[in-house]
Amino acid sequence: MKRIPAPALLLAVAGLIPFIWAALLNLGVTSGADFNLPAVLRGDGRLLMVRYGGIILPFMAGVLWGFATRATGTLAFAAYAASVAPALWWFFMPGTSAETALINMAIGFAALLLIEVAFDRWKLTPPWWLAFRIQLTVVVLACIAIGIWA
Repeated sequence: MKRIPAPALLLAVAGLIPFIWAALLNLGVTSGADFNLPAVLRGDGRLLMVRYGGIILPFMAGVLWGFATRATGTLAFAAYAASVAPALWWFFMPGTSAETALINMAIGFAALLLIEVAFDRWKLTPPWWLAFRIQLTVVVLACIAIGIWA
């Protein structure tokens, strides 16, 4: 595996912080009240996770769109179509409660990873991408699971 570029590593790990923070809120490890944080970062971790994850899932679809620009011919159509699927999933399946939103979000992130596997096989992603994204997705899905069951 090639080395992950430092900016990508730093920003991706920083991007996990809101998921982890929300999971800690859901577990009752903290309420956030002891910290001088904006109200959105205190209290209901499930709501925070839905808000943040609802931004990140379509963002990652946009990243895949960028990778799709490397494809040509019929593969280009498949790549572009696959890249928008996570954003469309979230648009049409936001859930009717925090619990259903988190379940649908987990499905979206799992599907995103399957799409990333395809992009990797199509040689559209950097060599380090898939192994790194698997690790990040495991953390995200674990945090979402805590939100669902805590």
